[in-house]
Amino acid sequence: MPSKALITLLICGVSAMTFFIYTRQPEARWTSEHYQDGHFHNSNAAAKAGNKVGRLLYRFLFEKRIDSTPTSPIPIQPLQLAELESKRGDLAVRLGHSTVLLRLSGRYWLTDPVFTERASPVQWIGPKRFHPAPIPLEALPELSGVILSHDHYDHLDKASVLSLAQKGTAFYAPLGVGRRLIQWGVASKQVTELDWWQSVQAGPVTLVATPAQHFSGRTLTDRNSTLWASWALLGEHSRIFFSGDSGYFNGFSQIGERYGPFDLTLIETGAYDQGWPNIHMMPEQSVQAHRDLKGKVMIPIHNSTFELAFHPWYEPVERALAEAHRDGQNVSVPMIGEPVGVGESARLSYWWRPKAIESMAHQL
Repeated sequence: MPSKALITLLICGVSAMTFFIYTRQPEARWTSEHYQDGHFHNSNAAAKAGNKVGRLLYRFLFEKRIDSTPTSPIPIQPLQLAELESKRGDLAVRLGHSTVLLRLSGRYWLTDPVFTERASPVQWIGPKRFHPAPIPLEALPELSGVILSHDHYDHLDKASVLSLAQKGTAFYAPLGVGRRLIQWGVASKQVTELDWWQSVQAGPVTLVATPAQHFSGRTLTDRNSTLWASWALLGEHSRIFFSGDSGYFNGFSQIGERYGPFDLTLIETGAYDQGWPNIHMMPEQSVQAHRDLKGKVMIPIHNSTFELAFHPWYEPVERALAEAHRDGQNVSVPMIGEPVGVGESARLSYWWRPKAIESMAHQL
C-alpha cells in the first residue's frame, strides 16, 4: 500500500492542478541568451526535465519505499540569536532543506527560505517537515538580503517571503522570480533580478548569479517561465557557493575557474533518482561538483527535511561522505541549527545515524 505521505502528495498535485491552473505568470519577454520561444533553457540542450507526470505519480503511489521518512523527529540544535552574536567571523547555519543562514563580512544572508510546515501550494496537504525550524522566522537577525535559487515550492515559500518582505528585506533572484515576488506584493525596490553571470554589489559582499542545470514552475502551465540559478557570495574574507538545485554539468568547473576557490560550498545532496539525472545530482556527483568548484569545505544541503524522492532519508549524507573519503574531501554535516565557522574543518557528529538505525529497525 502507498504511504500516507505519497497519497497526500498525489492529492496535493491534483489540488495544484485545479486550484492554480489559472494563476500562470503573465508572459514576459526577457533579453537573455537562455530565453527562447517563451521559455528559459539550460545551457545543455539535452538537459530537460521530463514531463512523464503519470509515471511519476504511479511510482509515488505504488513503488515500495524503505525509510523515506524518519520514524520520529530528527534531532536539531535550537538556535539563539545571542549564540550567533557570541561567535566571530563568517559562519553558516543550516535551518533545514536548502534554507541556510549565512554571516558574511558582518552581514546576515538567508538562502531559499521555507519556514512553513509543508513544501506545498497549500498547507493542509503535501510534503511535511521532518523537524521544526531551529529558529522562528521572526527571531532571525536583521538580514542584508535573501538569495533565491528558483521558484519550486521547497525553495520559494510565499508565506515566508511575505513575512520577510514586511521587514523591508532585500531579495536577489533569477530572472522572472523577482517579478513573481512583486506580483505577490513585495515592493519592487526590494527586488533585484539577475541573469547568469551577472553580479551586484551589496555593501562589502558581491553576489553573482551563476548557472545551474534545472527547471522551474509552480503550476502545470508555467514550466520554465522563470530562470533558475546557483550563487557565488564573495565577501571580504570568505567565498561561499550556494548550488540551489542542479544536475551535474560542466558549469561547476566554469564557476570554479571564475570565482574559486570557495571556502565553503553548500551543495544539493538529496531528492535524487536515476530517472532525473539531468536535474538533480547523485551524492557522488555532488562531491565532484565540490571538487570542480575548488571548494575547501562542503556542507550537503537539500536533505533531511522533506520527503521528495524515493531514497532513504539518511542515504544522501552517507553516500556523500563515502565519496569524499576516496580522496580526502572535507565534507561537514553539522546538526541542523548548529553554527559552523566558514573555514572550519569538517563537523561530523553523525547525528543522523541513531535515527537511521531506528528507521531501519522499524522496517523489520
